Amino acid sequence: MKRFLDLADFDRAEILDLLSLAQSLDERPPGPVLAGKVLGLVFLNPSLRTLASFQTAMGRLGGTSFVITPGQGTWQLETRPNTVMDGAAAEHIREGIPVLASYCDALGVRAFAEGKNLREDLDERVFRSIDALCDAPLINLESAMNHPCQALADWRTLDELEVPQRAKFVLSWTYHPRALPLAVPSAVVQMAAMRGMNVVVARPEGFALPSAVMDKALAAARSSGGSVTQTDDRDAALAGAHVVYAKEWGSTAHYGDAEADARARAACKDWCVREEWFAGASPGAKLMHCLPVRRNVSVADHVLDGARSAVRLEARNRLTVQTAVLYRMLAGAP
Repeated sequence: MKRFLDLADFDRAEILDLLSLAQSLDERPPGPVLAGKVLGLVFLNPSLRTLASFQTAMGRLGGTSFVITPGQGTWQLETRPNTVMDGAAAEHIREGIPVLASYCDALGVRAFAEGKNLREDLDERVFRSIDALCDAPLINLESAMNHPCQALADWRTLDELEVPQRAKFVLSWTYHPRALPLAVPSAVVQMAAMRGMNVVVARPEGFALPSAVMDKALAAARSSGGSVTQTDDRDAALAGAHVVYAKEWGSTAHYGDAEADARARAACKDWCVREEWFAGASPGAKLMHCLPVRRNVSVADHVLDGARSAVRLEARNRLTVQTAVLYRMLAGAP
């Protein structure tokens, strides 16, 4: 495996095989199979779980890692093509990425959406450039429109919770003081569709997921036997839900317009997950969230700390599935 950029790059059987490997490695740690191997990690944006879990996974497999956070001890990196570099950035990714890739056996990169132009972010302009510049195996640590590591961990979490394949999976928008990227919701709806679930995206008017994201998920659902819809009727969406996956994202109707986005979300502060959201859900319905989460803004304390919450299991599973990705990528396994 030379690239782990998008779950959609793999067929369903390949994902199930990777999850089976994750389970096997979790039950029977393989020891220092990656001794002498180096993982490079480049974070153009902040991280907690992704950074810590990849370093831990590499260490437990016997390898080492280095972390680059541009502008914090290293030069700032410019990502825009054909730009006059007379600002803060001293180095361009056209030089930086190939150099870093030459120092390691695999490279992981996080590069969030710019949040200005929806078409450009959907096109993954920055990450496609990084991909073209990187000769080493490459891992997407979160790009403008994707977070495959989170999605793979979520799939494993659903399996561990014994959520049926055809269960109702509700991806619900939740309130946040500012616009957040579309990477996680886009990856999660794709994951749930590939798993074969009946997926409903619940969001206020103006926050619909882009048609390109929905069309991609619909194609996956047709192959897996699932379904994908979206609605602004929250109560109807939540009825019969087996899983409520809470996530914040920006207004797609006002993408790149911070003032208009703020006005749109100001009327949606009641989109904070509370226990009453589960009144019509299936018995034992679970809450999922990728973290970080703003308590009592996006999700109430009593839900996060209650029996429904699977957020810590999700976070633990980041380590489990990423160990499998690194093993498959670097240990010479087929």
